[in-house]
Amino acid sequence: MSGSDIRGVPVSTTDPVCIDLLERALEAVNAFDGDPVALIDEALAHDPRFVMGHVFKAALLTQAMETRIYADMVRHLEAAEALAAGANDRERGHMAAIRAWVEGDFHGAVQLWEAVANAHPFDLLAVMLVHLSGVLLGDVPNQRDCVARVFPLWDESVPGYEFILGFYSFGLEEMRDFSRAEELGRQAIALRPNHPYAFHAVAHVMEMRGRQLGGVQFMNYRREMWEISNFSNHLWWHLSLFHLDLDRIDMTLKIYDHHLRGSGHEGEKYEELDCAALLWRLGLLGVDVGRRWQDLAVKWQPAATDTLYAFNDVHAMMAFTGAGRADLQHTLLTANERFVANADDANVAMSREIGLPFCHAMQDFAAERYADCVARLMPVRYLTHRLGGSHAQRDVIAWTLLEAALRAGDGDLALALANERCQQKPTSPQNWKFVARAHGLRGDKDRARRAEAKVEELRVA
Repeated sequence: MSGSDIRGVPVSTTDPVCIDLLERALEAVNAFDGDPVALIDEALAHDPRFVMGHVFKAALLTQAMETRIYADMVRHLEAAEALAAGANDRERGHMAAIRAWVEGDFHGAVQLWEAVANAHPFDLLAVMLVHLSGVLLGDVPNQRDCVARVFPLWDESVPGYEFILGFYSFGLEEMRDFSRAEELGRQAIALRPNHPYAFHAVAHVMEMRGRQLGGVQFMNYRREMWEISNFSNHLWWHLSLFHLDLDRIDMTLKIYDHHLRGSGHEGEKYEELDCAALLWRLGLLGVDVGRRWQDLAVKWQPAATDTLYAFNDVHAMMAFTGAGRADLQHTLLTANERFVANADDANVAMSREIGLPFCHAMQDFAAERYADCVARLMPVRYLTHRLGGSHAQRDVIAWTLLEAALRAGDGDLALALANERCQQKPTSPQNWKFVARAHGLRGDKDRARRAEAKVEELRVA
C-alpha cells in the first residue's frame, strides 16, 4: 500500500501513526529540538517493516561522521534493503544513496540524493541531506544550488518551508551572497522564531561581514529562542567569535567555560569541535588557557584512530597538540598515514590534501618551527574548502598561517596576509593588530602606530 507525507511525497505505507512520527522526527531534526531518534524508534516499534523509518534513521546517521555509529547505520540500511521489494522508487533512491555513503563514496551518495530531490522536490529529507552533506564535504556551490533547484516550488503553504529558507540562507552566505542570505535567514526566523539553523546562517553573514557588535546584539536579543536547542553549543561558539574578534578575551573564555565545554567524557562531536577551534584561536593570540587543553584532549582520545573524516581529525589534532600529548599526536598521524596509503574512499583526498598537511603544520607551530609551518600551509591556502565545514570554521587555517609568518619574522608575507584580512573585514580589531605587528616587523613604525590606533578605535566603537 502506498501513502504520502504531509507534502505529498510518496511513502510505502498508509499507517497514520508511522507517517505522523516520521514527520515529527523530520521536524525535530531540522528544528534541533527534541529527540528525532526516539520518535523514529517509536515508529519502528509500532511497525518494524516501516521502510522510511529505517531509511530515515540510517540517513540521519550518515551525517554524524563518527565510526562508533556505523554499525547502527548499517543495521538500519540493511533492514530497509530487506524490505526493498515493497518500497517505492523514492525510498529505493534513498537506500542507494546511503549504501554509497556506507561504502565511502560520499560524493556518489550526494548525487543519488540529488536524483531523489529532483524527482520529488518536496522531499525535505533529501534536500536536507544534500545540503548538509555539501557542508561536510566542502562542496560550497551545491550547498546553495541544491536548494535553488527546488526553491521556486516551495512557499509558505508547504510545511517545512522555513527549513528550506534556512538551508538556502546558509548556502547563499557560503557563496558570499550576503544580502540575500540575511534576508532569507531573517524570513525563516520570522516564520519560526526558534529556528537555530536560520540564526546560524545570519550569524555567519555577520561574521563574514565584520558586524561583530551587531552579531553580539543579534545573538543575545533572541538568545532564549536558540539556547535551549540541540544546536546551542555551535551558536554559543559563533557568539564567542564575535567577542574574540573584538579582543574581549575574558568574555570569550567565559563562554567557553559555561557554554562550550561538554560535561561528559565523550561529549558530542560538535562540542569537541567547537571547543578545539576556539582554544586554538586563543592560543594563536598568546592566551594562556590553563588546563583546558588537557581536559579536551581526553575527550578526543577515543577518536584518535577514526580516520573517517579529516575535518574531525584536524580538530582532534588541535587538542592533542595544544595539550602537548605527543603520544596521541603520533597515534592520529600513524592512523591517518596508514589510511591514506590503503583506503580509497572520499575522505582519502580530504586527508591527503588538507588534513595531514594541517596536522603537521600544527606540530610545526607548537614546536616553534614557524617557517616550516608557513611552508606547509602556503600551498594549500586556497584548497581548504576541501576539508569541509564553513568559511568561518576553516579560517583557523588562515589564522595559523598568518601567526606563523609573524613569528617566523617574515614581515613581507605577514603584511600581505594581514592586508588581505583587513580588506575582507576592516572592522576587526584582531586584523588590525596583525597589520600593526607586520608593519613593526618591517620597521615601518609610523604605519604600525596608525594600525594600533585603528585597533583602539574599533575596540571602543
